[in-house]
Amino acid sequence: MHRASVSVDRTSPVPLYFQLAQQLEEAIRSGALPPGTRLENEMELAARCRLSRPTVRQAIQHLVDKGLLVRRRGVGTQVVQPQVQRPIELSSLYDDLAAAGERPSTRVLEFGPVPASPQVAKQLGVPVDAEVVLLRRLRLTGDAPLALMTNHLPLDVLDVTADHLERHSLYETLRAAGVNLRIAHQTIGARAATAAEGRLLDEPRGAPLLTMTRVAYDDTGRAVEYGSHVYRAKRYSFSHTLVGK
Repeated sequence: MHRASVSVDRTSPVPLYFQLAQQLEEAIRSGALPPGTRLENEMELAARCRLSRPTVRQAIQHLVDKGLLVRRRGVGTQVVQPQVQRPIELSSLYDDLAAAGERPSTRVLEFGPVPASPQVAKQLGVPVDAEVVLLRRLRLTGDAPLALMTNHLPLDVLDVTADHLERHSLYETLRAAGVNLRIAHQTIGARAATAAEGRLLDEPRGAPLLTMTRVAYDDTGRAVEYGSHVYRAKRYSFSHTLVGK
């Protein structure tokens, strides 16, 4: 059981429950309250902070709704792994995780030439069975698996090793090779995990996964990457700002 250091300002216009929730969230995201930590119960936290139990309950529910805490029968309230929220932009997951202060790492599962399937050929604009590069990776944040990423690229785009791709993002590698990514078409969806995906992502078969397919084009209009990725839904979300016309 962990007792986070919290204090509230009763003269502030910010609601007391929200002040408490903000401080607990900061402790979770900073690592002061790591995943798996069990919080003191509502009565103890209320007494220590000189708050009412309904106020404490509202703060905890706020963090439960944000996916930072979970209530477990017989165990109490525990910290869970914070969800990664990614903006919908033409960027790589590795770069986005690094920019958010996460610790991304990559495990290359497959890398090499394969014949293009009809779907891959259509997306990359190459003949069916033409050789393309297959790159399949497991992306982790910290020690926890986050995404399983499958990419196909034209054969002449990359000249690197699997070791390089475990230490560098795909888009960083493409930029270093002189490829200027200009635009992409992307589709986001959801489906259940297969048994094989579940084993790699530490999820049970049938667990919800977010899916993303993307075709990226360079400044000449050539398709240089076709990606098909799956993400752990409880650890990952996309965010996007919408502007009215």
